[in-house]
Amino acid sequence: MNIDIEQYLAILKKEVKNYQVPVVDLIAVQTKDPFKVLVATILSARTKDEVTAKASERLFKKAGTVEKLAELDEKALQKMIYPVGFYKNKAKYLAALPGKMAADFDSVVPDTMEGLLSLPGVGRKTANLVLAQAFGVPAICVDTHVHRIMNIWGYVTTRTPEQTEMALRKILPEKYWIPVNSLLVAFGQGTCRPVGPHCDRCVLVKTCPQIGVTSRKLKQKRKNKNVLRLVSWNVNGLRAIFKKGFIDIVRDMAPDVLGLQEIKAMVSQLPESLQNLDGYHSYFYSAKRKGYSGVASYSRQEPENVIKGIGDSRFDDEGRVLTLEFNNYFFINCYFPNSKNDLSRLDFKHDFNVLLQKFAEDLASKKSVVICGDYNVAHKEIDLANPKQNRKNAGFTPEECAWMDSFTDAGWIDSFRMKNQEKDQYSWWSYRSRARERNIGWRIDYHCVDKNSGKRIVDADIFQHIPGSDHCPVVLDFLC
Repeated sequence: MNIDIEQYLAILKKEVKNYQVPVVDLIAVQTKDPFKVLVATILSARTKDEVTAKASERLFKKAGTVEKLAELDEKALQKMIYPVGFYKNKAKYLAALPGKMAADFDSVVPDTMEGLLSLPGVGRKTANLVLAQAFGVPAICVDTHVHRIMNIWGYVTTRTPEQTEMALRKILPEKYWIPVNSLLVAFGQGTCRPVGPHCDRCVLVKTCPQIGVTSRKLKQKRKNKNVLRLVSWNVNGLRAIFKKGFIDIVRDMAPDVLGLQEIKAMVSQLPESLQNLDGYHSYFYSAKRKGYSGVASYSRQEPENVIKGIGDSRFDDEGRVLTLEFNNYFFINCYFPNSKNDLSRLDFKHDFNVLLQKFAEDLASKKSVVICGDYNVAHKEIDLANPKQNRKNAGFTPEECAWMDSFTDAGWIDSFRMKNQEKDQYSWWSYRSRARERNIGWRIDYHCVDKNSGKRIVDADIFQHIPGSDHCPVVLDFLC
């Protein structure tokens, strides 16, 4: 604990003045009504502030008191608060709240930790926020931002928010108990983000210990406006990664074209913000089987043509290939089959590889082609951490590597290896045995370019610092 916590918090107080105010603080400024603070705090859990603010406004127009809330049933509440995170559970909590408050507290919000914790949907974080914001009671509200940043600073060494709260109660001066949450939530949302924190512009960068931090990788300066940023990412479930800050991540990466694999969703199952991603034209090719495979592509520029599939129902029914045609190149977004642990799909994968290559070569006779995606194969020993142990395993069998050899021998360029020959550069890690933390991974995601377009490859990278999936994004800067 080497930092000067009072100096740090004083600096942040000035820094976050112009940041977006956390929604619970905003509601507390607008009203000190404990009921509204309580309800807004319940709604805010695992939900973006702007969503919470709109849902709270809709709800309070109909139910600004506990008595009015009692008039709404669970289904009505679901419709009113949607799309806050876990809205069905929260509707259930809100429906039960008036009865519990009437029975135990004469329909008045309790002003003690014990009383608040007895209410449906209220945990320590919510209870502390209500005590601090509605009643001015010294309380330390520890959410993920406070827990994370206090550990980054080394002010505490804890594993859970609850442990952080208890540690801070012993060492943090009481005058900071109430404001610390507001300061660190705003700072955590604006600068010290969970994904790719902006250490490059942080006011504390010179003294911050940065414990456990992987700061964002700055976008390389593009030499001219004609360099496109093409990004490929197997998201392992688009709906799942949406809840992990996907839209903010895309905003930071700033791709011109983004190819996603393994979206595992029909278009109708996606929220509106994913169906029509702000600033992009959106295209989807889902598998017929629900919750399986599928690809999606987002492009700032509207393509001249969109091609779904490669003309074989065996693969097209699984939603594996989506092609966007632009004026001087094709962008093929692919999710190559996995040969499976027992290699039962090895022949199926080989058939796909051969047909996909023919499809791409036909297009390359017209203009440049970029084939991005999860190829589900590590080409060379340099492309995985344990090649000897995996030589007969799916993704590194002699048969799969032989096809990659023939593919590159035919002139297709692995853009990353063209620019980078370093070891330990991986794009996929098993969820087991802390593989990502230990960087025991595989490079199985690629941008490959036709043999006549190598001069258009400006740079290539792997954004290993971006979590959210068992894969990370891979990047190609491509001369337009």
